[in-house]
Amino acid sequence: MTIHAHVVISYGQSNNPTKRQLESVLAERLAKLDGVTTLVVPNLYDLAPTSSTIQRLKTLPGDLIVLGWLYDRATHWILDRNGVLGKFGITELPIDEDDEEELDSSLDGDNEASADDMARVIDERPALDRTIYSLDLRKTPDVEVFVDEVERIVSIAAQSRPQPLLDWLQGEGTAEQMSRYLGEPETTDDATGRRWYPVIDFSRCTNCMECIDFCLFGVYGVNGADTILVEQADNCRKGCPACSRVCPENAIIFPQHKTPAIAGSPANAGGLKIDLSQLFGGSNAVTEAANERDEQLIMAGRDAVGMAVGIPKRQSGGRATDRDELDNLVDELDSLDL
Repeated sequence: MTIHAHVVISYGQSNNPTKRQLESVLAERLAKLDGVTTLVVPNLYDLAPTSSTIQRLKTLPGDLIVLGWLYDRATHWILDRNGVLGKFGITELPIDEDDEEELDSSLDGDNEASADDMARVIDERPALDRTIYSLDLRKTPDVEVFVDEVERIVSIAAQSRPQPLLDWLQGEGTAEQMSRYLGEPETTDDATGRRWYPVIDFSRCTNCMECIDFCLFGVYGVNGADTILVEQADNCRKGCPACSRVCPENAIIFPQHKTPAIAGSPANAGGLKIDLSQLFGGSNAVTEAANERDEQLIMAGRDAVGMAVGIPKRQSGGRATDRDELDNLVDELDSLDL
């Protein structure tokens, strides 16, 4: 059997019987497709980087097709954080009405100018040969939609990789491993518990360090190349997405958050460049973030800091853009210490 790609099905965090049924049926159907192997794994977000599942995924060559209960951006950058690297694969699943509205709004007004020439962290990375396709299982309960999309992606992989993964296949020989080529999905069983931490979308991140200045819980750090990273994920305060709200490029994702823009939806909302209707008719994202951070500081037995820490820098020209009337207005509001 010629293998062109590997299918990974990531369990949802809940034990919802409808979700379990869809996962089970998909595993059986996809395992019988020509050109793929099928691996069923615990929730990717909850897995530790040292888990056997992550180590296994890192060894798989060729393209990956990952199905899970998260936005495709979230799935991709969870894998990236754990060293499972690849280019972002474009899928053709149906677009939800909510997603379509967010995508349309992201092209309006100042957001259109956000697709600028600013350097992104991903620009400094070496080119990757593998592509990772992420499919959001929340899109539809129709199994056939996902089966058809996997078949389409496998056909692309077959064309781009005329040679099957022969070296990898020849290195495997146990009955358990070969069972995957006989139409049976394989399952990994790492023990997991629910986790809460940010992941960074490096295709948007400009390495501005706003997040490391704002977060006071030691979650962020830098690597040897002075690039931002999530260094101590488990230091993050459960349920707090404050750093995501202040990121100028909407590059910080909390995959399990209820707000789509924070959970990794396609929308390109900026942190500081909030619109006037949001400023006067709703909540100010920066103020809300400061309040959320203060709540967590108090719960941890520390003093609240309000708008005095981590925010002045980003309002005094931290981004390489000209200041406008909205910037000045936000500064005036901050000076009132509301």
